[in-house]
Amino acid sequence: MTPEDILQVEKEIVLTLKNIYDPEIPVNIYDLGLIYEIDYTPDGTANIRMTLTAPNCPMADMLVEEVDQQVAKVKGVQAVNVVLVFDPVWDKSMMTEEALLQLNML
Repeated sequence: MTPEDILQVEKEIVLTLKNIYDPEIPVNIYDLGLIYEIDYTPDGTANIRMTLTAPNCPMADMLVEEVDQQVAKVKGVQAVNVVLVFDPVWDKSMMTEEALLQLNML
């Protein structure tokens, strides 16, 4: 697998994550800044480090499961490892400009 192939799969993963929404906020999890790292390895493993807007989010399990299931559908992905982290703590500065505009926060 070439570096270009790896980048293409990572782009597809990002597009997939942009179609997953936090159930409490009408913005996708990628633009919310909940995805800290995407590491796709040549063996087909997608390692994703993500967080939540609050550590006690009642939808945590559902959101992590949805990320796992949807990323697993990306062509080239053989396995998905989603790791939920809380360091650094999420805050609104991690949101994209698009997300801030959507929420009228700019």
